[in-house]
Amino acid sequence: MLPEMLSRIVDTRVNDPAAIAAAAARRVRATSLLGEHGKAMIIAADHPARGANGVGGDPHAMANRFELLDRLCTALERPGVTGVLATADILEDLLLLGVLDGKSVFGSMNRAGLAGSAFEIDDRFTGYDAETIAAMGFDGGKMLTRIALDDPVTPSALSETARAVNELNDLSLIAMVEPFISVWQDGRIRNDLSTDAVIKSVTIASGLGRRSSHTWLKLPVVDDMERVLASSTLPALLLGGEVTDPDAAFASWGKALKQPTAQGLVVGRSLLYPSNGDVAGAVDKAVSLL
Repeated sequence: MLPEMLSRIVDTRVNDPAAIAAAAARRVRATSLLGEHGKAMIIAADHPARGANGVGGDPHAMANRFELLDRLCTALERPGVTGVLATADILEDLLLLGVLDGKSVFGSMNRAGLAGSAFEIDDRFTGYDAETIAAMGFDGGKMLTRIALDDPVTPSALSETARAVNELNDLSLIAMVEPFISVWQDGRIRNDLSTDAVIKSVTIASGLGRRSSHTWLKLPVVDDMERVLASSTLPALLLGGEVTDPDAAFASWGKALKQPTAQGLVVGRSLLYPSNGDVAGAVDKAVSLL
């Protein structure tokens, strides 16, 4: 990314912050959440706000904002990429860079469950709210929903997710719910990625809120995705997560995308920070699965 582009972002934030709202107002919105291939390809970049800056062996990979923006711009310009998911600070930078025209945009809503914290399940809504997502002309909001049966904070977390689902549905905006059955192990939260646990998380998340007409699910790809995706009629986007074996990951994504409720991919670190450094190549390979 050119230094003058970065300087322009900082200068605008200092001297003309109203330019962010103006950029949102003139942005050309996507005509559909799905691309020409009939599936969504959304780039996720909301990890830093939860303190999750690591990728692979580098614990600070996503901490360099200028580099992250450069990688995001590369990914968003690739054919077949339909949208982006991020927090306000990142989406506003992308608005100022003018790279969100024709893309679907999703605001990340709850980020207080900081990675590795003792209060990780208590994932309060410290990011976007439904009102602001609507005001910015975005397409929906995403909420991470960890369900820990041995943590007494879980009912509050579910209640807050249901409230956000209600508010987004009332505004005809997508409520993207990312559920996990989670457990405490050795002082840390671990997500249970067994097929049965993911199915349980799907059935719980599908029932949150007084309406579900605009609720979508964001789900990890695990063994027997046919069973997982048969546990709800809600549209599902497949979570990429951090990938250690790219070939195996791409093969599993491609197989899961054949299920009728699978509407596309939401992938972040594995495409923005591929092991070979080729962001464009990683994104193009993922798009080819669609």
